[in-house]
Amino acid sequence: MTTSVFLAPAEEEMREAAAYYERQTPGLGHEFLAEVQRTVNRIVENPRVGHVVRRNIRRRLMPRFPFGILYRIDPHEIVIIAVMHLRRRPGYWADRV
Repeated sequence: MTTSVFLAPAEEEMREAAAYYERQTPGLGHEFLAEVQRTVNRIVENPRVGHVVRRNIRRRLMPRFPFGILYRIDPHEIVIIAVMHLRRRPGYWADRV
């Protein structure tokens, strides 16, 4: 069974985004985290569906929120590289790979 693991910066940006949404509307941060989890689950189920953005890096968009999950497929796990806002600094994550 394939598992997923978040790089520390990806986990931090996910938590920051959730905190932002929670400040905007109570409960929305939890909904954001649930959507991240559903998207990661879809990635684990079918990792090759994501759009290739760079050699071995793929992106899967999140429904409802303007975010994408950037990841790479390793032999025994999916490595989450970024939980990126789609309208901000597009290549900021490149030094993580």
